[in-house]
Amino acid sequence: MTARTENLNVVGIDQMPSPSEIKKRVPLSERAAETVLAGRRALMDILDRKDPRLFVIVGPCSIHDPEAGVDYARRLRQLADKVKDSFHVVMRVYFEKPRTSTGWKGFINDPRMDDSFRIEEGMERGRRFLLDVAELGMPAATEALDPIAPQYYGDLISWTAIGARTAESQTHREMASGLSTPVGFKNSTDGSLEAGVNGILSASRPHSFLGLNERGESAIIRTRGNSYGHLVLRGGGGRPNYDTVSVSLAEQALAKAKLPGNIVVDCSHSNSWKKPELQPLVMRDVMHQIREGNRSVVGVMIESFLEAGTQPIPTDLSQLRYGCSVTDACVSWETTEEMLLGAHEVMRGTLPKRRAA
Repeated sequence: MTARTENLNVVGIDQMPSPSEIKKRVPLSERAAETVLAGRRALMDILDRKDPRLFVIVGPCSIHDPEAGVDYARRLRQLADKVKDSFHVVMRVYFEKPRTSTGWKGFINDPRMDDSFRIEEGMERGRRFLLDVAELGMPAATEALDPIAPQYYGDLISWTAIGARTAESQTHREMASGLSTPVGFKNSTDGSLEAGVNGILSASRPHSFLGLNERGESAIIRTRGNSYGHLVLRGGGGRPNYDTVSVSLAEQALAKAKLPGNIVVDCSHSNSWKKPELQPLVMRDVMHQIREGNRSVVGVMIESFLEAGTQPIPTDLSQLRYGCSVTDACVSWETTEEMLLGAHEVMRGTLPKRRAA
């Protein structure tokens, strides 16, 4: 009888390997585990104000070419060493892309970029990519979009974002309460702070919800709550929100909710009007605020890849430009170096004073 009443718009249900099966295929190495744990510890120390440095989440808008991604990770590892006295650098590794209407949904959903949607392949290759990055000594950050995906690769992630479109979602707040990483909640696409602040509050509390266990079986997940939620300002509603007035309003909203005053500024998205060439100006402004005494900003986000800009996905994938984003436009590697090295020089004498204060 159920055949008459369910799955009426479903054309197929394919078997997906369990999280434990994927992890057996791509096991966590000791070197990778140390990278992940060290990355998380540093982030938590910054959020707890035990470490006066800032953290920087930097990397491509999305991963579509693992070879170019690893190339970027190697360069970033060397740059991270040069600025480590000022910044804890974490590579942005985004596999899932929420779409306003339609479009490529990301590497896990469609790894071959041809609408074949080989999700099993995407999950395994995504996990392998994260392992490669971690074994280089580079901690990784991602956006949690699909509530099942963290079971497959969450052990390789050091920082997680809850995006502007999902910060209000109860499902994502529950998921964030059980994640093992610090979690940044973005403000809404209209620029309002309420969803992000309430998301942090909700995720800090225990939850019980439906999910999957390691064997891929339905399970009731019970969490203790995540005490490392923080707010990410990404602009919205037709205006940026990284200026001193906006940051002050965010501080007040967090204080009113009795939450730690931890704020991350996303240099991209509406804060730069989606114009990558403006990201360095946003970064410069934020560093100036910190020099002038701001203590709430603990990090920044930058969309960056080997080549500047973005490109459409061609029918002939051999025509893709190496190291250029296929989603949001990014700054080039050369600009990334200039941004971080320049900010490092500016922050050298400033950040130690934060500890003293």
